[in-house]
Amino acid sequence: MDEFERVARAAVAEAGERLRLAWRESKVIQYKGPVDLVTDTDRELEALVVSRLQREFPQHRIVAEEGTASGADQGRRSQYVWYLDPLDGTTNFAHGYPSFAISLALADGRDLLFGIVHDPIADETFVARRDGGATLNGEPIHVSLVGELDHGLIGTGFPYDRREHVDFYLGFVADFIKSAQGIRRKGSAALDLCYVACGRLDGFWEWKLRPWDTAAGALMVREAGGIVSDFRGGPFDLHGEQTLASNGPLHPAMIEVLTKRLDHPGQL
Repeated sequence: MDEFERVARAAVAEAGERLRLAWRESKVIQYKGPVDLVTDTDRELEALVVSRLQREFPQHRIVAEEGTASGADQGRRSQYVWYLDPLDGTTNFAHGYPSFAISLALADGRDLLFGIVHDPIADETFVARRDGGATLNGEPIHVSLVGELDHGLIGTGFPYDRREHVDFYLGFVADFIKSAQGIRRKGSAALDLCYVACGRLDGFWEWKLRPWDTAAGALMVREAGGIVSDFRGGPFDLHGEQTLASNGPLHPAMIEVLTKRLDHPGQL
């Protein structure tokens, strides 16, 4: 594990420095969908990190957002899988809004082993190791102690099909506005999960995230003492459509809010 972590830290540090320098530069932007964009920097950073991983661990699988490498390419058959989002928060980055990060995680099959999320603008690096706790810039972190949803600050985000289903997604937001102390929408799921891990947020929910969005952050929350599940409290699935994370005490109340609308859509 030490070797895996060493390589991951070096790759993320190099990519983070490039990202820090690039965020004020002009950008080449392409659209993958109406609200889903990609920049030249996404692709550059992905190539940088993937090349280092492939060089050091040629038998490992890599699942990366922009498709430089995928879980099915090159016939790789390995128990180890890397999940990479080279620029989580691309829309923020494209607009010069300083909220984005590099997210990288390693799994052994379905078991997450290591995760690192680096915010180059805040100069913050979150790291989690399975059964080894979570840290922020080398200092241990822990989820908050908030015990009532009415006192909780809750994060969320919106999936790429939000224009087609705006009323559905806003229904959940309305429910939490009524139930929680406040709602925040940061624009980077990886950072949202890290913020739950270090107690800046007390909970987080979002639809239709991808494995590279959540792998590192989910491990971060667990190792910081929190809970990650689906919206009904079932096991969290990296490839599923539902991500619910909390400090633990707020989890039942958040499940209640979410399932009430899931079970009675259009009636609330």
